[in-house]
Amino acid sequence: MGKGFYISKTVGIVGIVLAAGVLATITALPVACSQEKSKNNEVKSTDPTMAPSNEPWDQWRLPQTLSPQTYNVTLWPRLQPDTTGLYIFSGLSSVVFRCVEKTNLILIHSNKLNMTKHPTLIGLGSKPAPTIESIVMHTKTQYMAIHLKEELTAGESYELYTEFLGELSDDLGGFYRSEYYENGVKKVVATTQMQATDARKAFPCFDEPAMKAVFHITLYHDPATVALSNGVVIGKLTLYSVQEQCWVTALKIRIFARQEAINAGQGQYALSVTGPILKFFEKYYNVPYPLPKSDQIALPDFNTGAMENWGLITYRETALLYDEEISSNENKERIVTVISHELAHQWFGNLVTIRWWNDLWLNEGFATYVEYLGADEAEPDWNIKDLIVLNDVHKVFAIDALASSHPLSSKEEEIQRPEQISEMFDTISYSKGASVLRMLSTFLTEKVFTQGLQTYLDHFKFSNTVYTDLWEHLQKAVDSSGTTLPKTVQEIMDRWILQMGFPVVTINTATGQITQEHFLLDPETKPDRPSEFNYEWFVPISWTKKEAIQSLYWLLQKTDQVDQMKISGDEWVLANINVTGYYRVNYDNENWRRLLNVLQTSRQSIPVINRAQIIDDAFNLAKAGIIETTLALRTTLFLASETEYMPWESALDNLDYFYLMFDRTEVYGPMQTYVGNQVEGLFDYFTRYNQVNALRVACSTGLEACTTLVKTWFQQWMENPNVNPIKANLRSAVYCSAIAAGGEKEWNFAWEMFEKATVASEKDKLRAAMACATEPWLLNRYLKYTLDSNKIRKQDATSTIISIASNVVGQPLAWDFVRANWEYIFNEYGGKSYLFPNLIIGVTNRFSTPFELQQLIQFRDDYAHIGFGTGTLAIQQSIERTTANIKWVEKNQEAVLEWFINPL
Repeated sequence: MGKGFYISKTVGIVGIVLAAGVLATITALPVACSQEKSKNNEVKSTDPTMAPSNEPWDQWRLPQTLSPQTYNVTLWPRLQPDTTGLYIFSGLSSVVFRCVEKTNLILIHSNKLNMTKHPTLIGLGSKPAPTIESIVMHTKTQYMAIHLKEELTAGESYELYTEFLGELSDDLGGFYRSEYYENGVKKVVATTQMQATDARKAFPCFDEPAMKAVFHITLYHDPATVALSNGVVIGKLTLYSVQEQCWVTALKIRIFARQEAINAGQGQYALSVTGPILKFFEKYYNVPYPLPKSDQIALPDFNTGAMENWGLITYRETALLYDEEISSNENKERIVTVISHELAHQWFGNLVTIRWWNDLWLNEGFATYVEYLGADEAEPDWNIKDLIVLNDVHKVFAIDALASSHPLSSKEEEIQRPEQISEMFDTISYSKGASVLRMLSTFLTEKVFTQGLQTYLDHFKFSNTVYTDLWEHLQKAVDSSGTTLPKTVQEIMDRWILQMGFPVVTINTATGQITQEHFLLDPETKPDRPSEFNYEWFVPISWTKKEAIQSLYWLLQKTDQVDQMKISGDEWVLANINVTGYYRVNYDNENWRRLLNVLQTSRQSIPVINRAQIIDDAFNLAKAGIIETTLALRTTLFLASETEYMPWESALDNLDYFYLMFDRTEVYGPMQTYVGNQVEGLFDYFTRYNQVNALRVACSTGLEACTTLVKTWFQQWMENPNVNPIKANLRSAVYCSAIAAGGEKEWNFAWEMFEKATVASEKDKLRAAMACATEPWLLNRYLKYTLDSNKIRKQDATSTIISIASNVVGQPLAWDFVRANWEYIFNEYGGKSYLFPNLIIGVTNRFSTPFELQQLIQFRDDYAHIGFGTGTLAIQQSIERTTANIKWVEKNQEAVLEWFINPL
């Protein structure tokens, strides 16, 4: 999937979609109907509270006794409710499997499916199949256990046939239902999201990534509806396709969406970039695209950003649809990167699949890294490859600096239960994975990296791997190229993969001494996880002196002496050029002083990415107490004359922390004055990326010209709702600023426009902007809306709460709301949503007092009986982060206040 989106697995590669006037995908089926009971009395259920045993059905992993070969699956989703108001689907499935080891037990995943006919088993070899003795449904481990009177024969193949019934619910998982209105008519889509453990909700299956198989899909559907799956249509079926074109070797590319969206041309941009990106990846992987078609569909309800079902990729509407007049440049950037991410998975993830979820980082980290390469191919003028530093490297540093972080690759036995698997879909897997692979590609060189990648894909196509398989092929490429490394690829990379965290490299330019230490946000905390490498890394340090050629130095131990890094006169040292390494950099005070002087007097001497890096490193070193906070603040002085996006974005991201900590204190006023003075020049210098930041910050700091401007534009729109005078790129900032400055009238108008909007990106802008209101009662009303899917779609509920919590007025309201409604929220989202941890982090981000820490601990204890699901780790991280915030505020508030009053 794409960020916030995740990879496919073998069984999860199956996709189907059914809708009136729409195309969709399926990767799994949902819950079984509550009113239908199994007609076979021999099918029994186990008590989920029963104490586990050593029996195979009480284990979370399938035994390796059976290996699926092919599935024939027929599904019939009903797009109209039955007499009880439920939407259902029925299905039948036959799976051919080979017996690897003799056994008298067939274990197959089945979750919330009602068997409507007794399963049958036939032998396909020389011997007949054993007789079925009994069938037991194990609800906790989600197995259907078929006990046989005799043993299956090793080496023989068998076919298991099942018929079943399930509920086509609106829970965004498995085979589920999505609804929307077009011209006042309700439309229903049956679609799927199977990753990571929801294929078993669609049909009985061996639901593990190593259990790859061939699928044949049949769909029963009304002739007035459209059906899609992963492959091309074999039987006779008329498809209603839109905006299709052929590319390389007659590959058919199609975009599907709501009819209204397609008619408005919202699929055209995605259509135009898909071909070039596919062609790029064919060259990059040196493997032809393995399917005859590439369908992509935008769904009205989709929990994650996108899902890379092989040949049929599903998306949120905001990740695929673009309107030339209404969508912004930021929307366009998101679309091209998400498409690139999902297309990258067609090879890396689908053609070659991880063996188990503990190596999820390899799939998602890789796709996150190369999404920038594919997007750069489609939009070469955007310099999009540089944005990985802001979007991924800097973002994941904040998580990986916690003692409660985790390694990229865990042991298989540590990742067993469905909620543990879902927790792996986090920032560490995506962004740290991308960051360390980018570092690897840089020090190997892209030529060597792609050579090893190509042989890896060719060797393991249609198969499964572990991450060390990639290291082996990269090592072969290194050896054949004559490249010199201080250690083997595996020796270097194991230090980044098998232990959590990252180092801060400290360079003393007076002595030439260089050291590394495990960087922790709170140095007083210690990781619970021991490390066989003692939290030391093999660090590739790219560095330069003033007007010197860039060099590469390998730090292979804790401390070393590098005389070339000594400076004299007006020289300065800069390390981690373009932030290709996954580490932070600290210097002696004199070198810091010289770098700050260069930023003030000749900032172009330092690459744009490193101007952003200096800011981010300094602020985070200050958070950890390694340097003074006032030194970090001094890195923002040069911004008064800076016009590039990356340094500004880095500064605003870090100053946001100051707002979180101090927007309820006396520091807030002087801080607003300082930031407003710095941004004033930028407000008059709009660029592609900077214009939104310039407007947002200028208005939020009270710049009168900005406030007047946004209020005028919004008022003009209210007077003539059919003509929006606000430029697409500025709408998110203008809407928020105008609603913050307004009251009920402005909020109600925004809600009316939100309900009428037909472009998903416009709805998202308005939805986020309504959280900017400053009237508590408006925000409380808005919070209640998140409980009603007719007002706020389920896919948007948690992100809406987070938006409200990011507002200083809304934060305590959102915190109270989450606690008061925890059972409902958890039941709806906590057990299966990969994005659920963001809710916990979002509503607690501002916590910085002992009282708030106590509330958080009490929340953890009070709701332990309900649980936190995929947010379990997020609770621990929030407690750790709050503890660090308390210490930092106590230590720094007075000095920060003085500096903002007199910034020097």
